[in-house]
Amino acid sequence: MSYRTAIRALLFAALLAAPLVSACASAPAFLPEPRTLVIRSGARLTVGDVERMQTVYNEVDRQLRNIELDPGFLIGTRPDPRDVYPWETLEITADTAWVAYSRTHPDLTSPYQIYAHLHLMRRLGRLDEWLPEVAEAEGWPLEQAIMARVTDAWLLGRAFYDFAPYELMDEFIYASEAGWLDAFLLELRRNEFAEAHAAWLAANPQAQENFRAWYRETFDKTPPGV
Repeated sequence: MSYRTAIRALLFAALLAAPLVSACASAPAFLPEPRTLVIRSGARLTVGDVERMQTVYNEVDRQLRNIELDPGFLIGTRPDPRDVYPWETLEITADTAWVAYSRTHPDLTSPYQIYAHLHLMRRLGRLDEWLPEVAEAEGWPLEQAIMARVTDAWLLGRAFYDFAPYELMDEFIYASEAGWLDAFLLELRRNEFAEAHAAWLAANPQAQENFRAWYRETFDKTPPGV
């Protein structure tokens, strides 16, 4: 079930009949009760800060509306037979961005669209509308902020809208909620962000060992980079 379907089916039965809430107004708390997540290893995750997730919902909905309604660009998605991370298939040409998702997991469509949208907004000089704190950033700081937004979007879908499990993205939400999102990204993409990876290790020599211990305990498998 996509965000758009979930939003329309579960949240906006009343709101769709009324004018949209203005960007300056406080959004009402429409989120359903979160469910506890359990992955294959048995590790459980419960969303405690529902107020934060309301903010995530507001941003996800605002962004998806922009993707759907703004005629100034195009975000395209296509199913892929492989399991792929969003950055592995991103293609940007002029005002158009394409990204692929695993064809057996259509719930990925909206989070992957958000990934492509944010990168396209950076290319078009419009990222200040969505992530003003990194509007001029490149490289690691940009990817760090974008993947944090995408991870929150996936957590919203998994915990509140019954999105189907998907191991690649589920690992991101577990890492994020445990405070290991940056470490996970840097270990996964250590060659791409070699300088940032080295700085991370230099700042805390025990960080890699601690992250890998957490990863093994949580997912019951070998950590990336080992």
